[in-house]
Formats: sequence, C-alpha cells, structure tokens
Amino acid sequence: MALKISINLCKKSVSMQTKPSLILLRGLPGSGKSTLAGLLSEGGKYPVHAVDHYFTDEQNGEYVFDFRKNHLAFRQCETRTEISMKESLPKIFVDNTFTIHWELEPYIKLAAKYDYQLFVLTVEKYHDANNVHDISSEQLEKMAAKYKVKLM
Repeated sequence: MALKISINLCKKSVSMQTKPSLILLRGLPGSGKSTLAGLLSEGGKYPVHAVDHYFTDEQNGEYVFDFRKNHLAFRQCETRTEISMKESLPKIFVDNTFTIHWELEPYIKLAAKYDYQLFVLTVEKYHDANNVHDISSEQLEKMAAKYKVKLM
C-alpha cells in the first residue's frame, strides 16, 4: 500500500525538538489513516486516538457505527487526547476524517492550551483497498466535496 502524505505545519516553533507534538491524520475513509497512525506510533509507543475507537468493541474488534452516537465518539476522542496531553506525552496521534474545519478546532485549541506543536497530515488514497466502514462511493464523493486543505 502506497500512501501520499501532505504535511501542514499549523504552529511554528523555534525549538521543535523540545516541544511535544500533536499529529492529526486526516483523510477520507479508506485512505490509510489508521494504518499510518499505527506505523507512526511505533507499534503503540505513542497513543493513537480516533472517533472510530468509540464504535469498536475492544473484545472482538467488531466495528458498529451508529450516527446517533457520533457526538459521543467525538467527545471521547477529544477527552482522551486531552488526558494524553495532561500526561505530557511527547507524541500524540489523532486519526479522524477531519473533512470539515470545525472537526479540527477542538484539537487546535488543545494544542495551544497544552503548548503542543500541531501538525496536520492529509492522507490520500493511492491503493486499491476499500474502506472498512462500507461507506458508499456516493457518500465519499460528498465528503470529498466538503474537504478543504489549508496551505497557508
């Protein structure tokens, strides 16, 4: 699987090595965000938080999405990210679609609050694998149409 990554540095820092980092991985379902997050987290050395974790059974790994609970999943992901920041972990990854800017805003605020440098990585799909969430091509096209990248 080949992944193409574009990196958007959202907060500049003179001493980038000393500040902890919050890395947001964004992209459409099936782009490879979760796979990349696992690689970058060095096999779980650093935490990976995702909205999908709310809908995944920890015992059997079964994913059951319920749109009515999406707000709870977003909140859980934000809360777990903040807990990791309170622990002053050097790297924290968040793997979500982030197709709409308001989805990024809580993490931008958390990075500022806890003095984390913020990176936003956009993961593009350059492989033949389908998304594991059975999202239709029509729905993916709608999501893509709303997707905005901030280059400056």
